[in-house]
Amino acid sequence: MQIQNTLQTLSRTLPQIGKLEAIIVRPARGADCIYLPETRAITGIGLSDDRRGLNQKTALNGSRQVTLIQQEHIAVIAKLAGIAQLDPALLRRNLVVSGINLLAIKPLFKTHVHYLQIGEVLLEITGNCDPCSRMETLLGAGGYNAMRGHGGVNARIVKGGALRVADAAHFVAQAKQMTLI
Repeated sequence: MQIQNTLQTLSRTLPQIGKLEAIIVRPARGADCIYLPETRAITGIGLSDDRRGLNQKTALNGSRQVTLIQQEHIAVIAKLAGIAQLDPALLRRNLVVSGINLLAIKPLFKTHVHYLQIGEVLLEITGNCDPCSRMETLLGAGGYNAMRGHGGVNARIVKGGALRVADAAHFVAQAKQMTLI
């Protein structure tokens, strides 16, 4: 039997099992980042210990309820920025995930819905998390451009629950429900 490799089938094949390496929150805008061993993801809001979760009115139904970055990209950013060791907290992303391509989770086709499940939490990747100009200050000259293409992704929390460092992260694909008129 021959497998047909169309873009639709290829884009829904992501067998890697990743791992949640770090949880990083900021209790207020501009506050220093804090590493946590666990937190709660609140459906439609954000992380309970992060400023979006603490101020639930501002986060409701946003496309940037949580931010994620691939651990593998942190080494690339460090190399491009000329930094020997880079603390992920400087990058101001909530979740550091290894072992799975976060960018591949955003579906290529409107008929597909793709999710990232971490522990019991289900996330919908909503787009790239582009760097801000603050990266130039935090990482030094060229820091903004070092992060371009490696800044991670934004996500919406579809199903909340507990998140713990070392939780498994894996891809979940579904067909989009079509309504007939």
